[in-house]
Amino acid sequence: MPIKSNNPQVTENFDFTSGLAKRQLIELDACTRCGACLTQCPVQDVTGDTSISPPDKIALFRTMIQRTQGFQAKFMGPANVSEDELKHLSRALWECTTCGRCGEMCEAGIFSQRLWPFLRAKMVELGYGPWEPQHMMEKVTLETGNVYNQPAAKRYDWWPADTPKYQEEGEIAYYTGCTTAYESQPMAIGDVRMLHATGVPYMMLPPEKEICCGFPLFTSGQHKILPDLVRPVIKDYADRGVKTLLSSCPCCCNIMTRDWPQWWGGKLPFKIRHMSQFLVDQLKAGKLKFTKEFKEKIVYDDPCYLARGVGITEEPRELLRAIPGAQLLEFKENREMARCCGAGGAVKKVFSDNAIKMARISIDEARQMGAKKMVLSCPACFQKVNEANAGYADQDVDVVDINQLCSQLVARPAGA
Repeated sequence: MPIKSNNPQVTENFDFTSGLAKRQLIELDACTRCGACLTQCPVQDVTGDTSISPPDKIALFRTMIQRTQGFQAKFMGPANVSEDELKHLSRALWECTTCGRCGEMCEAGIFSQRLWPFLRAKMVELGYGPWEPQHMMEKVTLETGNVYNQPAAKRYDWWPADTPKYQEEGEIAYYTGCTTAYESQPMAIGDVRMLHATGVPYMMLPPEKEICCGFPLFTSGQHKILPDLVRPVIKDYADRGVKTLLSSCPCCCNIMTRDWPQWWGGKLPFKIRHMSQFLVDQLKAGKLKFTKEFKEKIVYDDPCYLARGVGITEEPRELLRAIPGAQLLEFKENREMARCCGAGGAVKKVFSDNAIKMARISIDEARQMGAKKMVLSCPACFQKVNEANAGYADQDVDVVDINQLCSQLVARPAGA
C-alpha cells in the first residue's frame, strides 16, 4: 500500500468533505455509536476487532473533519491528523467487504454500502490506499479493459461449443463482466446456455469492446477515470440498438443502475436488468421450460449487491422453485439481511483469510440444514466460496451458480 510521509501539511490543508454527498455528510454525524451493527458485521465475526468496526471508522473520519474543517479549526487553524490514524483508518476501510449489512439495520439510516467507497476515495486522494494488489487496477483496466490484466481477446474463451454464438446487434444484450469472464467461467457458460434456451435473440459486444463496468475501481475508491471508462461502452450498446442490457453479476447491475446514468450525463438509452428478472419473465411467458427433475435440497445465498444493493431477492427464488423436485431451503439470515460471503468490496485477494472464514460460516450452515447444493448468483462469491469449500470438511455441499445449475435442467431448442 502506498503511504505518504508524515507531513502535517498533507492533512491540515486536505478537504475531507469534498466529493461527499449531503446525505453522506449527514450520515457521518448521524452515527450514535450504539454498537448494534457490530452483531451484523462479517468482519467482526471473523476478527473481533472493534477498532475497525463501522462506528469506529465513522468516528475517526468525523474526527479528521473536525480537526481540519470544524468550528475550532476555522478560528484557531487546522490541526494535524497523525500518520498512525491515517494508516489505521485505511486498514479499517479496506478490510471491510462493503456488504452493507450494517446499514440495513442502522436506526440512523446510514446507507453504508454507498458510504464506504466514498470514504475510501478520500483516502486514495491522500495516498493511503488502495491496498495491494488493488493499486494496479486503474492502470491495467486502461490497458486491457479488465481489472485482472488479462488479454481482451480471451474474454470469451470460455464459450461452450454446444451453444451458438451471439449476435453483434440487437435489442437485448448480455454483459458478461470481468470476474464472470476471467474467474467464474461456469457462471458465464450457464448464462449463455440459459439465454439460448429461451430462444430469444441476444447480442454481445466484441470481446475487446466489453470492458470493465467500473465497479472494482469504484468500490476500491479509485473514481477518477470512471466516467471516461464507461461512456464509450454505453454509446456502443446504444449504437447497436440495445434496449435492454442484461447481466448476472450483482456488482455490475448495481454500478450500472446507480452510477452509469450520472457518468453518462442523464438517463441511459437502455434498461438494466438482472439475468434472473429476464429469465423469470421468459419462464412465465412459456419460453423457458424445466424438463428434468432435480430431487435435492438446495439453499440460495443472496448476494450483497443484489439483495441490499438493488433489491432483487425473489426472482432467483422463483427460478429455483420452478425446478421439478427441488426443495428450496433458506439460510436463517436471508434476503436483505443475508450474510456476506467475504468476497465483496474488492478485498477477496487482499484479506483472503477473512474471506475464507466468512464463506465457511455459510458453508457450515448449509451443511447443517442438509442442503446438497449452495446456490450462488455472484461471480465473486462463486470464485471465493468454491475456494473456501475446496478440501474443507467432508465437501458434502456443492457450491454452484444458479444458471450453471438451471442450464442443465431446461429444454434446449431443437437441433441445439
